[in-house]
Amino acid sequence: MDIKFGVVTVSDRSSRGERLDASGPLIIGVIHSHNWSVVETVIIPDDLKKIEGTLRAMAGSGQVNVILTTGGTGFAPRDVTPEATLEVVERLVPGIPEAMRAESFKITPHAMLSRMQAGILNRTLIINLPGSPKAALENFQVVIPVLEHAVQLLKDDADSEQGHLATK
Repeated sequence: MDIKFGVVTVSDRSSRGERLDASGPLIIGVIHSHNWSVVETVIIPDDLKKIEGTLRAMAGSGQVNVILTTGGTGFAPRDVTPEATLEVVERLVPGIPEAMRAESFKITPHAMLSRMQAGILNRTLIINLPGSPKAALENFQVVIPVLEHAVQLLKDDADSEQGHLATK
């Protein structure tokens, strides 16, 4: 199954060209290694309204199944990606950030400081990843095994129930 992704890097410095975006390209490489597609990429500043608008536009385009954000999930005053995500999603998907934090905690106690969120907007799954390339990769790898099923469910695909039906 081809999953179509939008990748949003949230970083003041990268959006101003003061620092190269390392997380976005790393995540894009992983997406391509699974033979999935990247439809849109953008680098934007840590600005609540800009993040909200970008998420709404990508999810509203009908072109992407999953939006991955990198950055803005920490404690700094300008880290507002989770707030922007919560503002736009119609339904939360708490199991995704719970699973990512649980796995990350096995690597570093700092995982408990992550404020990542996940939710659904317009049949599009939005997942916040940390800005650090290492942490973004580790967290993305946690959700990869469920992405195809998640997209099938969002598409209301009849095949999404295969392997989940109870047998008598």
